[in-house]
Amino acid sequence: MGTTLAAPDKKKKNQTLPQTDSLWSKFVSSTRQPIESLFNWIIEKTGIQNASKVRSTNGLMIHCYGKLAVACLLLVFYP
Repeated sequence: MGTTLAAPDKKKKNQTLPQTDSLWSKFVSSTRQPIESLFNWIIEKTGIQNASKVRSTNGLMIHCYGKLAVACLLLVFYP
């Protein structure tokens, strides 16, 4: 699909990363942070992960789309 996963480099104990690796890690972290914050906000406001009573694929889709619709309404009307 042409998707590339970018993750920050991890350093081992008592090791420093080269300057380029450090800059790359900062860039990736600063790019991922707003996306992770958005997903966390959706989870907190809608409870989208609580789908224990969903029994079918269609039910799961209705649950997810309904929760995302609620998140959009909350974002628009309750900033």
